[in-house]
Order: sequence, then structure tokens, then C-alpha cells
Amino acid sequence: MPFGVAVGSQPGILKEFSIRMKRSVALVMTLASGLGLTAIAQTPSAPAATAASAPAGPAKIAVIAFQVAVAQTNEGQRNFADLQKKYDPKRQQLKTLSDEVDNLKKQLQTQGSTLTDAERSEKTRSIDEKEKQLQRSAEDAQNDMQQEMQEMYNTLASKVYDVLNDYVKQHGYTLVLDFSQQQSPVLYAAESTNITKDIISAYNQKSGVPAPPADATISAPAPAPRAPAAH
Repeated sequence: MPFGVAVGSQPGILKEFSIRMKRSVALVMTLASGLGLTAIAQTPSAPAATAASAPAGPAKIAVIAFQVAVAQTNEGQRNFADLQKKYDPKRQQLKTLSDEVDNLKKQLQTQGSTLTDAERSEKTRSIDEKEKQLQRSAEDAQNDMQQEMQEMYNTLASKVYDVLNDYVKQHGYTLVLDFSQQQSPVLYAAESTNITKDIISAYNQKSGVPAPPADATISAPAPAPRAPAAH
């Protein structure tokens, strides 16, 4: 089951769904949250200049956490925050259903000795049906949110990539490596080669989308990571 909990564990389902919604704000965190967005693997990471277009002289290499850059743009933070708000009503619906199942279970426990076999069987059946409904609703909400997140990320990543492409040409880079990929070949990079924050700033300037308010209730994405260093 996608939520990694057994049917009948309503608090676990609801808690996990809420956690996943919060993590969706910072797209880079989805790699650890279990949503497994294939969009991440399908989007471009960093451009590499061809031999024909590469300038003469020594290679100039940079690294970037591309997924983080996409999520931390003002537009990315706004879009993912809007997505979380969109699914808040669904989270509330799941909570209401979860509370209803909990109450039915408590009633069954406290009244069990006074119920007839038929009444006990009816209450047990009702609880089972509502648990299955909760599980299905949670799975449907997760799938819908995942699909929207993929589409949102793909659209924004394409625009951030265009800014990255212009940036590396303007600054004469011959190779850019994405160290946010799970199978990144980068073992060491000086912090001065990390252009993640530069790309975020360049995109924010181009998009004109203002920074999210400081008192926003939705958590902002994690800070851009430092370039990997040798152990």
C-alpha cells in the first residue's frame, strides 16, 4: 500500500498523508518521502557545451542542485504552497472520516458486552467499510497530488533550465553537473563552483514573482545544499 500502513490504522494513514503534503512544498524532499516522482528523472539536469561551441582554453565547470533550484524559486515556492492549500480540504475530510472510525471502534469496545451478536457484527462491518473508504480516499488523493506535482514541476523545470542555459553561456561554463541526482558523479566540488543560488536569483529576476511572505504558514523548501566535499 502506498502509505506504508496496514488497513485499519487510520491515524497512521492520516498522519502520513499530512506529512507527504508538507514535504511536497519542497520538491527535492520527495526523493525521501516515498512519492517517487518520475518527473525528477525526466527533467534536464545541467547543460553540457558541445565541442563546437565550447570556448578555447581550460574547462570551466560548475555544479548545481537543479531540483532544489526549481523548488526554491519564488514561483516554485508559491506553486507548491498553492498545491498544498488545494489539498487541505481533502486532508480535513480524511481526518473527519478517521475520527468517525475511531469513535465507532471506541463504541464497539465499550458497548461490546451489551451488544447482541447481530449488533456487534453490524458495527464491525461498518467499521471495516469506513476503513476501506479511508484507505481508498487517501490513495486517490495521493495519486492526484502526485500527478499535479509532476506536471507543475515539469513546467517550471523547463523554464528554470532555459535560465540555466543562458547563464552558463554568459559565464563561459563548458560543463555543469547536477549533484542533486541520486546517482550524481560529483564526489567533490569547491563551494565557489556551486551556482544553485545564482540560478535561483536569475530566475526570480526574470519571472518577476515576489518572494513568499515571511509569515507564511506553509514551510518553505530547505536551503540550497552546499556543494559536496571530499571526506
